[in-house]
Amino acid sequence: MFAENCRINFIFLISGSQMTYLAWLIFIGAAILEVGGDAVVRKGLRGSSLIVILIGCAMLGSYGVVVNTVKWDFSKLLGVYVAVFAIISALFGRFVFKENIPNMTWIGLMVIICGAMMIQFADKM
Repeated sequence: MFAENCRINFIFLISGSQMTYLAWLIFIGAAILEVGGDAVVRKGLRGSSLIVILIGCAMLGSYGVVVNTVKWDFSKLLGVYVAVFAIISALFGRFVFKENIPNMTWIGLMVIICGAMMIQFADKM
């Protein structure tokens, strides 16, 4: 009985408005496509390479398809996604571009995450 209950609790569904593991993976994948696509466009603009810019644009377009596979209300979808995007953006800045991320940015990210949690769980209060 316990094992069956646990299995039911961990079913990966992306329909409805519950936050599942699959929804998290989709959000992370979409954020990597969006941030990575922007980074590729940036590299293409700085290197004057049209093909690199076009690859970045394709990545950015792919993000829109991926993020919308989660079947939530649009405002809730993007409200929660923006927190994942913000975290991935800061991590890209730190580890890909070797930028020094100020402490206030990390604090701001915590505020964004709190906002996303309010959006995600507001209907349960």
